[in-house]
Amino acid sequence: MSVFKNTEEAKEYFKAERFATAAGMQLDELTDRYAVCSVTLEDTHKNALGGVMGGAIFTLADFAFAVLVNNIHRPTVAQQVSINFLSAPKGKSMIAKAVCKRDGKNTSVVNVDVYDETGREIAQFTGTGFKL
Repeated sequence: MSVFKNTEEAKEYFKAERFATAAGMQLDELTDRYAVCSVTLEDTHKNALGGVMGGAIFTLADFAFAVLVNNIHRPTVAQQVSINFLSAPKGKSMIAKAVCKRDGKNTSVVNVDVYDETGREIAQFTGTGFKL
């Protein structure tokens, strides 16, 4: 059962995620099984080499994770996360899809796949959420 009645209610709630929203992260879809978030890449997301900074990729994945685990149970906080960077993004946007792999009594385990607009795999993030 979802905490939020619909995606619009969740979008309103997650406006308070100031770091992610200031960085351009947006919630696109939310169900009781998955969350999809995206970002349009700007110069502010780039590192000194001109590529997308790992922190921008992580922030998108972490935002998708936060949206999904807090739709499962609110409040939930990250207990442990890891990320593997797979490729440099191409194009002008990235998309993250979070899927719950296990929803337990005290924790949820979520996988987040990050892609660019061409479908190229950018990163794989796994997070454990602790239910408060």
